[in-house]
Order: sequence, then structure tokens, then C-alpha cells
Amino acid sequence: MFWHLISRFILANRLPLVAVVLLGTAFMGYQTSRVKLSYELAKILPVSDPEYQRYEVFKSKFGQDGNVMVIGIETDSMYRLPFFNDWYRLNQRIKAIGGIKDVVANANLYDIVRDDSAGRFRIVPLVPRPPATQAEVDSLREKISRLPFYRGLVQDSAGRAHLMAITFDQKQLNTKNRIAIVRNIEAVADSFGTKHNLSVHLSGMPYIRTEFTAKVSSELTKFMLLAFVVTSLILLYFFRSLLVMLVAAVVVGIGVVWVTGYIVLFGYEITILTGLIPPLIIVIGIPNAIFLLNRYHEELNRGREKVEALRLATEKVGETTFFANVTTSIGFFVFYFTGSPLLLQFGLVAACGVMTTYIVSLILIPIIFSYLPAPSSRQRGHLDRRKINGFLTWVERLVRTRRTAIYAFIAIVTGISVIGALRINVIGYVVDDLPKNDPIYTDLKFIESRFNGVMPFEVSIDAKRPGRVLTPQTLTKIRLLEREFSKYSEFTRPLSLVEAIKFFYQGYRGGDPKYYALPGALELNKLGSYMPQLKGSENRFKAYLDSTRQFTRVSFQMPDVGTVRTNQLLAELQPKVDSIFNIDRVTQQRVAAGEQYEVHITGNSVVFTKGNDYLLQNLAESTLLAIGLISIILIILLRDIRLSLVAILPSIVPLIVTAGLMGFFSINLKPSTILIFSIAFGISSDGTIYFITKYRDELKNGRKTLEQAISATIRYTGLSMFYTAIILFAGFAIFTASTFQGTVALGILVSITLLMGMASNLILLPAFLLTMTDKRRAAAAKTT
Repeated sequence: MFWHLISRFILANRLPLVAVVLLGTAFMGYQTSRVKLSYELAKILPVSDPEYQRYEVFKSKFGQDGNVMVIGIETDSMYRLPFFNDWYRLNQRIKAIGGIKDVVANANLYDIVRDDSAGRFRIVPLVPRPPATQAEVDSLREKISRLPFYRGLVQDSAGRAHLMAITFDQKQLNTKNRIAIVRNIEAVADSFGTKHNLSVHLSGMPYIRTEFTAKVSSELTKFMLLAFVVTSLILLYFFRSLLVMLVAAVVVGIGVVWVTGYIVLFGYEITILTGLIPPLIIVIGIPNAIFLLNRYHEELNRGREKVEALRLATEKVGETTFFANVTTSIGFFVFYFTGSPLLLQFGLVAACGVMTTYIVSLILIPIIFSYLPAPSSRQRGHLDRRKINGFLTWVERLVRTRRTAIYAFIAIVTGISVIGALRINVIGYVVDDLPKNDPIYTDLKFIESRFNGVMPFEVSIDAKRPGRVLTPQTLTKIRLLEREFSKYSEFTRPLSLVEAIKFFYQGYRGGDPKYYALPGALELNKLGSYMPQLKGSENRFKAYLDSTRQFTRVSFQMPDVGTVRTNQLLAELQPKVDSIFNIDRVTQQRVAAGEQYEVHITGNSVVFTKGNDYLLQNLAESTLLAIGLISIILIILLRDIRLSLVAILPSIVPLIVTAGLMGFFSINLKPSTILIFSIAFGISSDGTIYFITKYRDELKNGRKTLEQAISATIRYTGLSMFYTAIILFAGFAIFTASTFQGTVALGILVSITLLMGMASNLILLPAFLLTMTDKRRAAAAKTT
């Protein structure tokens, strides 16, 4: 009765409803014009997570840890006068770019000289001007070799690979300006490489993040265009009608405008995930048009008038597609409950977009076609496609006569898939979504092979008392910590207050490299009188020491070793750090007498790893939540708990097969592939809804037996399910054109899952229904 009233209301209020849709679309279009790309790191961990909170506290004290871009080259010509001077000029040009805070390279280093007359140290540039002679360059090379502080930072141990570290201004790091800064650096670096016929390798978090953002932006446009073209061409092929194709394109286009407007209204930005939503809406929205138009044409074939046919199509399909879109929305919306800002935004916007596109379809398609002439019998000929109808007839016969074989086949496939699923690796890398030949990936590997890596790994130290960081006791503990880390080949040499003090002590003792060491308490006190940079109001080390001298950090860089190895390092190093600082993690108190320290390992690498683990922990919860919510919808539709639970199985089997494929083809479970299961289940269960609602309708209004109702459902719903499966398969397959391997895997696996879901809902679901019917009849016969 409700849907009967809805269908009449739509057709009786055509112009007001169209006006409402168009005004709403105009408003959302304005919002869409204000959409922005996200330039910040993806926020995976919830804000309540302790690891996230520690990282935010760390950044509030010391700034963003991933703010260094690097340029790497390999050459034997570095210390030849013409080449060195060009390298010097490159250094100066980059330093002059707005938004760059500092540049560190062998052409821009400093020495520390003790000035007894002033009672302090002087920080002297090693290269105050471009060298004029080769002798000056040779002298510089010798000076650098006598400064252990720079060892491994600006050149590798072999002396062939050289690094330029470019520190970004914190204020520019998470803004649109970062793109222009990176592009300027790229331009001058490429010019240098071209002049000297050298490969110039760019890396570091600012560069990687900028390139990822640029790829997300370009792929958003590319996927939207591909989605429109692919789905429109398939619709044109199925319906043989340019008009149908254009109407469907307009409807989903409006849906895209609305969903992009939601991103702005909710205060979100375009990320690697929300950038997928507009093309997803195009792909997911098309089935609404297919089911409405197929039912409209079906009613015309039964001899009904145009308006009555539209009313019945809107009434019957409106209900079916409502529940189907709800299940799809659930597949997305369950991510809202993960607490992860990245997934929360994706789930909320996608769920709202799916339901909005459904409402727009339900309103506009009947109204538009009410103004158009009824399609001719030739235009409705797609309902009688012999090959598809032949396939559906075969399915009907298979379900009636070969159910045992169906169950045996499903059992074998599921068993093999479970074996494959057990082989899935749970691991994520910062850049593993990129192909191995991508410049971002190859440049990163070059830097890792020569300088160990660019991924930040930080130790945050709270000495619990102002000034305590500079005590010999604390500095000794930091030195012990650095020695412990040096046993692991993954880490670069540290940057810390201790390393700075060792550098100053070398200068205090006349520059002899053997004095690059942490001095004893008495020597440290003498050194302090020459260092107002540490003890006075002037703090040249604020990136490593706060103004109260209570907080400090020890910074390491590491390769992109993956979440598994990072977790191993955390598990091994945190207890060692606790032991050095006498921390009891259970009570958070020192074991020995005196005040406690608070020391945590944090940084970009750690937060990425913890975020990856967090997502994986929520995978089972979100998928089970989707299954539970969709089961409730089936119970509402069927009014039979046992039958509803059986009906959900055809949508679960494809997920198991997909997990098996991931295991057999070595597709890792990571943030980019974790979405597959909930999304695929939500969309795959649409087929279950389509079948169940048509089956129930045939029983109620067609006065058919159970067997006849199932046969009629396969014939009539099967065509729309087939069309929809092809649209969805092709629509998700467009994501294989992505440069992100996780998006490629998402496209392939969801496409395969949905195709299997269609087959499962057309074959396994009716087989289950018939088996349940037979068992109930047998039980009824025994009781009589």
C-alpha cells in the first residue's frame, strides 16, 4: 500500500518534484565547486587511540616529522670544481624557494668553532661562497671527512651517492602550496640532471604525499569519465536506445553532483578513498535505471497503458530497489563504526550518495518517461534475447534437477577457497600501492639502497622535570638508546640532542674527530658555558628540545620495510628502551628510586603500522555487522528467520572465494584491499533482495506454487540481474586502469565477486529455497 501511494504521488506531482530535484542539485553543485583535495596524511587511527594521541602530542612539540624531501644522485664528479659549483647553485636555488625552511647538503654544511674571546661557539659555514679553485673543493672534501656528525647523512659510505635534504616550512606542509613547492624543486633538479646527464632521484614524505595527491586528482577525473563511457555503452547495447542511455547518464550524473556536495557539506576533503566515490556512484546507480525500465517494458508487453505501466514499475521496483540500495548502503556505512576518520568519511558519504541516487532515480525516471512516447515493441525486444533467455532456462532446469551437484560444487569451491584464504598475508607498505616501475617507487628504493630510507621513526622522551633533559644522567640514557638502535640495520644514524652535543664537544676540543663523543659530567658543564644555544633564551635546537628542556626526541629514518617488520621492531625495541630508562610499563613508574621518565616510540612509520593493524582488526567486525544488518532486512522481507539466514549464504560464498583468490594470487590484506569484503557483500546482497522480493511478489500476487514462483522469478528477475552484473563487473573493472595497485586489486576482486554473486543468487539461492520447501513438505507429511 505504501509503495502504491508513493508511485501515484510521483506521477501526480511531476513538475514540483522535478523542481525540487533541480534546485537541490543546483545547491549541491555549488557545494561541489568548493571541494578540495586533502593534503594531509591519511587519518586512519581514531582520535581516541592512544598511539594517535601520542603522535599528535609529539607533533605539537616538535612539528611534523615527515617534512623532509630529499634529492639523491650518484656520481664520481661531485668534488670536481664545475660540478660542485652547479650543485652549490642548485642548493641555493632550492633554498630560495618560498616555503623551504632549510637545505642540507655537502654544499651547505657548518662547522663549530670555539671562540674563547667571546666565550661561546661560532657556527661557521664550510662553503661561504662558491669555490674558485679545485684546491678549495679538495679542502672542503677533507673537512667533511673529519666531521662524523655528517657521516651517512649527505653522502654514502662509498662516497659516490650524495643527498640533499630539503626541510619544508611546517605551515606549508599540509596546504595546497606544497604542490607548487615540490614542482619548483622538481624543475630545478631535473634541469641539473639534464645538464650533467644524471638520474636525479626525488623522495621523502612531502614528495611522496604530493605525488599521491596528484595521482588521486587525475584518477578522479579519469574514473568518472571511464565509468560514464563504459556504463553508457553497455546500456546502449542492452536497450538499443540512445534515449535510455542519456536518461540514465543524467540521473547518475545528478547523483555524482550530490555525493560530491556531501563531501563539502560534511567538512571533508578528497582523499584516496573519497575520490573513488563519484565513479562508484555512477556504477552502482545504473542498476536502479535497469530494473525500473525492464519492469516498465515488461508491463507494456503485458498490454498495460504507459502511465499504468510506469506506476506499476515504480511501485514494484521502487520497493525492491529500496531494500537493495539499503543493503548497498549498509556495505559502505559499516565503515562509519570503525572509528577511523578515513573510513568513517568514506562510509558516510558513500552511503548517503547511494540512497540519494536511488531517490533521484525513483523520481526522475518515471517522470521523464511519462513525457516521452511509449517505447515500441522493437525497442522492448531486449526482453526476448534468445541467448540470455536460453541461459536463464538452463539455470531454471539446473536448479530443479541438479541441486545435489550444485551443493557439491559449491562445497568443493568453498573448501579450496578456505585453503587459499589461510594463505593471505597481512602486510602493508607506504608505497606498495604503486607499481614497481613507478618513479616514486624506484626513486625511494634508490635512496633506501644508499642511505637506508626516508620513513620517520621517532623516540619521544619526557624527562618529567624542566631542564632535566640536559643532565648527564638523561644524556647518557639517550646515548645508550642510540647504541641499541644501531644494532638494527634498518635505521639511519640518529639526529638528536646527544649528536649535537658530540658535535659541539668536537669543536670544543679543537675539531679532532676522536672527540666526537658525549663528554663526562665535568666536561659537559664546561661545554655548557659556551652553549647559550642550549641553556640561554636562544634555542637553536627547538626541533629537538622544547623551551623548558623537559622534552626531547631522537629521530631515525628507516626503509619502507612493511608493517610486519615494523611491528617486530616495535616489539623488540620498546622493552629495551624501557629498560634503559627504568620504566615499568605495567605501573608506568620507575623501578629504581627517583623520578620516572616517559618514553614512547612514535612517528609516521609507527602510526602507519598501527593504523594498518587497526583496520585489519575492524575487518571482521565491519563485515559481520554488514551481514547482521542485511540479515535483519531479509527477515523483514521474508518474515522467516530460518529462511532468511539461508538466503544470506549465496552472498557469503563469493566473499570466501574472493578471499581464496587473494591467498592464491598473493594479494596482501592491507588498507586498500580491506574494503573489498564489506563493499562486495553489500552490493552482492542486492541480487538476493531482487530475487527475494520478486519471489515473494509472485507468491502473493501471482497465485503460483513455490516451484512456479521460483521459475518465474528466475526468468523475469534474472534478465535484470544479468544486465546489472555486467554493468557492475565492467564498472568496477575500470579501476584496473589505476596506478595504485590496491585500487587495481579492488577493481578486479570486486568485479569477480559481483559476477559470482549474480551466479550464486540465480543458482544457489533458488536451490536453497526449493530444498527448504521440500524439507518442510516432508516434515508436514510426517506429522499427518
